[in-house]
Amino acid sequence: MNGRSDFAQRLIDWHRDHGRHDLPWQRTNDPYRVWLSEIMLQQTQVDTVIPYYARFLARFPDIAALAAAPLDDVLALWSGLGYYARARNLHKAARAVIDDHGGCFPSRADGIAELPGIGRSTAAAIAAFSFGERAAILDGNVKRVLCRAFGVDGFPGERTVETRLWELAESLLPAADVGTYIQAQMDLGATVCTRGRPACDRCPLAESCVARREDRVASLPAARPRKAVPQRHVRVAVIQSDGRVLLERRPPAGIWGGLLALPEIPESETEPARWLEARFGVVLRSSLALPPLHHAFTHFRLEILPIRFEVGEGRLVADDTHRWLALADLDSAGLPTPVRRILDGCFAAVRPGDQAGIEDSRAPQSP
Repeated sequence: MNGRSDFAQRLIDWHRDHGRHDLPWQRTNDPYRVWLSEIMLQQTQVDTVIPYYARFLARFPDIAALAAAPLDDVLALWSGLGYYARARNLHKAARAVIDDHGGCFPSRADGIAELPGIGRSTAAAIAAFSFGERAAILDGNVKRVLCRAFGVDGFPGERTVETRLWELAESLLPAADVGTYIQAQMDLGATVCTRGRPACDRCPLAESCVARREDRVASLPAARPRKAVPQRHVRVAVIQSDGRVLLERRPPAGIWGGLLALPEIPESETEPARWLEARFGVVLRSSLALPPLHHAFTHFRLEILPIRFEVGEGRLVADDTHRWLALADLDSAGLPTPVRRILDGCFAAVRPGDQAGIEDSRAPQSP
């Protein structure tokens, strides 16, 4: 069996009986809904995305509704999904479609790739699923399938290896049924040719797979070269007054960009209570150091050291950067997951073992 000549057809045939057909975003070729699903699925598992996808569409049923919404509302619905730059770029791109394209989503992959937050592979997937364009994709699942099927050595994130994989992906495109073929690649990588414990006995590519033939399934694709993971530390202030908590708007770019978070206590401050009174003009009633929380990002680990302050009368800052939020409204606010966990620990029932520290077990995230 020729590894290249019938590669696409084997996947298309396999998908007919074994692929996924009932995911919410598979029921439409609306580019807005396809685009939303592709962005949400970046670095996030399908089961996690499904409820977010439904809630997002209920609030923003079309691209005009998304473009018209305040960024705060978008971030609030994204809260907990991680990788918040995706939400910010989604909002920017929606406005670009309205302002620059007359509300019509671009129909070609090269035009789609010019929108904020959409790379080459995502643009190709949207173009193929929505408009039938013959375009190759190269997401993590496809990279793994190609590396194993054709014995491609090297870490796929390296430029030379990625270039080779793009050339291979484009050479394998079928003349027809491109959308089905692309979905089949994604499904095979997600359900059969998985990173750990792949089900080679159920794979339609098993007979020609180089990795299987050479007993290299476990070593392909090559892992990212290991680097020491930096450790960072930050102190944050949980400032409470009369059933409210003071939150601070993060800068647009960087960690948790645009979200509401807890004010950071400068590293140089040796007396946080004095800093609090001078910075916010409040009268301190009590303070308490809380258990640390550890959170993993893509490129570093962060230890968050919260200090809880109960404050009384004073200036009580509320401006464009700071906002007093009622504790009853925390669930609907756009908060990073670690911040929400800290606040839940402060203002909800404390779980046994929390005093020993809080470990965030979610997958590592990028800003």
